[in-house]
Parts: sequence; structure tokens; C-alpha cells
Amino acid sequence: MMPQQEIEMILARHLASYLAMPIFLVDPAGTVVFYNEPAETILGRRFSETGPLSLEEWSTAFVPRDELGRPLAPDDLPLVVALRDRCPAHSTFWIRGLDGGTHHIEVTAFPLIGEAGRYQGAVALFWDIDPGTRT
Repeated sequence: MMPQQEIEMILARHLASYLAMPIFLVDPAGTVVFYNEPAETILGRRFSETGPLSLEEWSTAFVPRDELGRPLAPDDLPLVVALRDRCPAHSTFWIRGLDGGTHHIEVTAFPLIGEAGRYQGAVALFWDIDPGTRT
């Protein structure tokens, strides 16, 4: 059971559900509260199947790797930077989806600030750079 969410997170989730771009939403603790259908294609599993994932779970589950194939530390992921530093972050890297497929993705993440400056979590927009080269 998810705790009550602030209106800004509810609205962000609602918007994400209508967009064609993959979107990943996390609360201030880094727990995934939602990812949309286009994200499901890249991540390899429906949100209804994974449900909420802790920062420790999602930051390693997708096996992020740099351009040379070296593992990325969770602290280097744009969404973790946006959560930790409360500023936008961007990067390009590879992930392995939960279905085993690999994807070369570009990620832009930014903090979600609510009314009166209340910190609500962060949002990551991402896309598959080379959708025709999935393995």
C-alpha cells in the first residue's frame, strides 16, 4: 500500500500516463511511485507487475553500464543526482531491462518541487537512442 501522495505527484503521474515518452517518477526517498507504458517497453516489465521499487532496487535492477560497458554506480545515475542534489542531471548509458533486452538510453532527470517549495521527489524522462539495435 502506497502512502498518500501530494497533489503534484498525482498530477505528474496523470500527465505521464498520457505521454508517449518514457517517464519514471520517484518520491523523496527514491521509491518508484510510477512509470508509464512507454517506459515499460524499455524497462521490460509493466509497473503493475513490479509495483513500487526502492532506490536500491531500481538503481541496480536495470544493470546500468557506461559506453565502455563498465557498471555505473547508483550515485552516478541522473535520477539519483536529481534526488540527492535537487538539480537537473543528464546522461547517456546502457541498461538491461527486466526482460533481458539491452537498451542504449539517454536520461534527463529533474527534481519535482511542489507548492511553497515542498520537495516531492524527481522525474526522469528517457528514450532509447538506438531502438533498432536492441539485443
